[in-house]
Amino acid sequence: MTKEERIQQAVAYFKEGYNCSQSVVLAYADLYGFSKEQACHISASFGGGIGRMRETCGAACGMFLLAGLERCALEGADRASKAANYALVQELAGKFKAETGSLCCSELLGLSKKEPIVSTPEARTPQYYAKRPCPRMVETAARIFGDFLENEGKL
Repeated sequence: MTKEERIQQAVAYFKEGYNCSQSVVLAYADLYGFSKEQACHISASFGGGIGRMRETCGAACGMFLLAGLERCALEGADRASKAANYALVQELAGKFKAETGSLCCSELLGLSKKEPIVSTPEARTPQYYAKRPCPRMVETAARIFGDFLENEGKL
């Protein structure tokens, strides 16, 4: 599957009802040997700005989860590998923020601090997709990660 197909697949997953984080992770899960079910489980809690608390954008969190599959410390004392992961996450975050204006879900959605945090997800109606920037956030995160993989010669 090409990068463009993966980006389109991520947006399609979101429009099927998967959360923003799941959508990004699902688009690349096969590259890491994850089943669709496993990918859904590992990324489920990050949708809606982490548990719908409207904190860090779930699409960006999905991208960061994938970054950990690329670079991570497998031993606690491996500071160099930790640093490599943090550098990659910071690079991806910088690109996401430069394109979207923020990493914060509530800012991206234009929400006030007065709105209550609830666990119930919104109904996915045509109006939902029309008023929310979430499909664009999913597309952006999937593209930035795809660009990274292309630059690494992995896609």
